[in-house]
Amino acid sequence: MRILVIGAGATGGYFGGRLLQAGRDVTFLVRPKRAELLAKNGLIIKSPVGDVTLKNPPTIVADKITTPFDVIILSCKAYDLDDAVASFAAAVGPDTAIIPFLNGMKHLDVLDAKFGIDRVMGGQCQIASMLDEQGVIQHLTPLQAMSFGERGASKGDRAKRIETALQGAMFDAKASDVIIQEMYEKWVFLATLAGATSLMRAPAGAITGAPGGADFIRALRAEIASVAEAAGHAPRAEFIARTDGLLFAPGSQMTASMLRDIRSNARIEADQIIGDLIYRAETNKKGALNVPLLRIVYTHLKAYESQRA
Repeated sequence: MRILVIGAGATGGYFGGRLLQAGRDVTFLVRPKRAELLAKNGLIIKSPVGDVTLKNPPTIVADKITTPFDVIILSCKAYDLDDAVASFAAAVGPDTAIIPFLNGMKHLDVLDAKFGIDRVMGGQCQIASMLDEQGVIQHLTPLQAMSFGERGASKGDRAKRIETALQGAMFDAKASDVIIQEMYEKWVFLATLAGATSLMRAPAGAITGAPGGADFIRALRAEIASVAEAAGHAPRAEFIARTDGLLFAPGSQMTASMLRDIRSNARIEADQIIGDLIYRAETNKKGALNVPLLRIVYTHLKAYESQRA
């Protein structure tokens, strides 16, 4: 199974690197400058589950794609989606499966419009990683998992065949029959963590240890969960219990990548992670939802973007 990974950054580079390490047929679609760096230094992963340097990883640039791939793993930032779509369009054939690991849900509309829902699977991943100034992928915690599933017409056992191809590469990979539910649940958790830690400029443990901090996080999560519930995907009880252990652990140093981006004066996904939730709250068919804390978070993030600009 020929796999094309879009980019070789913190997420795609990590999962693609582990697949390459396991002997899978992986090619990275990268810009020329990144291709030169990878050819010189290799793809380097520093991880608590094991470091690896992959010499001369297979790369390709957009204008050199001549044949379609079986699977495309897409993990760019949401604000780079349009450029990414243009770069890999030539790699999409009649039977290509696109697995996006972007935050939120808005990207599905863009991909469906371009390639059709039958080619665009649902996907979500859990990993904390970053690309440092030397181009090294820093895997920050042992967590490394992904799930994906069909959204359009039945494609037989396609999802299971992809699962087989992706398993055995150090991370958990599974085909899911409830992928949209899982995507909404990840959105609830991510938006809660990103919204709270970015607004407070502090890790989760510092917030919950401050007066009113735990109540703020619970109230923010409840607003976000109400948007998911209105879409027919209310977070399940086991999800709430599991994320409670992450959000409210005493002294937790957990932050969202959005806060790390703000501290680096980098671009953020304010519109895709927070703004789209507000849009869905306002346009809910059963009536607009009340999300005052989300609005405060969004105003804060947009003010950051304005200052940065």
